[in-house]
Amino acid sequence: MQSATEENYLKVIHHFSSGTNTRVLTNQLAEYFNSTPSSVTDMLARLSGKKLVNYKKYYGVSLSEKGKKLAVDIIRRHRLWEVFLAKKLGFAWDEVHPIAEEMEHVSSNALIERLDKFLDYPKIDPHGDPIPDKNGNYKPVVLQPLSELKEGDKAIISKVIASDATLLSYLKEHLLIPGSEIKLLALYSFDGSVDLMINNKKKIHISKDVAQKIVVK
Repeated sequence: MQSATEENYLKVIHHFSSGTNTRVLTNQLAEYFNSTPSSVTDMLARLSGKKLVNYKKYYGVSLSEKGKKLAVDIIRRHRLWEVFLAKKLGFAWDEVHPIAEEMEHVSSNALIERLDKFLDYPKIDPHGDPIPDKNGNYKPVVLQPLSELKEGDKAIISKVIASDATLLSYLKEHLLIPGSEIKLLALYSFDGSVDLMINNKKKIHISKDVAQKIVVK
């Protein structure tokens, strides 16, 4: 049985390694968790003792097959809870993430399978991320950051890579949410900011930083 903190580490390592065997550096994890490298090292040693990660001091860490399976399972729980909170309980798109962060640690397989069935087996969460099935399989979508579009390009917003409630609320207010159609009207080379038309009716200017967090197809 893993603690919530251990599960969070597995999920974050999976995120930083993009689900591959790429090694993640201790400093990356320390910065993410706002912790000290020594505390991170202690946690990685604990996870290594449980055969959940492959860890060697100074060489970084990667998930073992057992750890990868558990990480994907945690991600599945999180994204299903986000769908439930948004579709069945009426929570806003920018409110579901922190609540799902707590609920993802409820590890009852029977509960999660009934939840999946109750939601009619959703494929994506409210932010556009794919939901793994019960076997851990999911189909990655070929996407690109909005910041890589050229002037005149049209696209559909697929997901937003952000969990900050203030940013998500801003994006929701301006309809920069999954499913919205955008057209890139102008790209300003001096700072990378862009002018967009949203759903053929609303014009907005956003920074390069925000554009990089919006993923389109």
